[in-house]
Amino acid sequence: MTHSNGPGDRARGPGDCPEAVAREIADAAESLTSLWSRAAQEATLRPSAPQLRALRALQSAPGVNLTALAERLNVGLPTASRLCDRLEAAGLLERVLHPSRRREVQLSLTTHGLHVLTDVAERRRRLLVAVLEAMDPAARAALSLGMQAFGAAQETPRPHPGGTNRG
Repeated sequence: MTHSNGPGDRARGPGDCPEAVAREIADAAESLTSLWSRAAQEATLRPSAPQLRALRALQSAPGVNLTALAERLNVGLPTASRLCDRLEAAGLLERVLHPSRRREVQLSLTTHGLHVLTDVAERRRRLLVAVLEAMDPAARAALSLGMQAFGAAQETPRPHPGGTNRG
């Protein structure tokens, strides 16, 4: 599809309209979310999406306290506490007193929690590989290039639509 606003305008291709591409990406994200969810539900232990987020946060920052975990997850302390209660009851998380600050409790993954994360990640990888293998190699290469550009653009500071700069 080619659009022109008048003489001298360059031809516009389907990738030139950010609104249309945003809709396509939103649809693709829905599909990916479904694939991600399916992988988690096929795991031996079926963690919810918030539980997986908490496990990943603990994997990347072992020994954080409840307040730090709540901040990482962008949830309130009561929500984070209930989430940790469930993860601890499932044997995925352990609470240990901080060695030098006796009033602080550190949160860490158990071996079982790490195993669950690894299992879900491997299932997700296998499902994603299957979808990518079904794609035309040129489309797969274009997707890879586009994802790299998307990541780079997301990291680039740009003016906020309201006029202030977002970081």
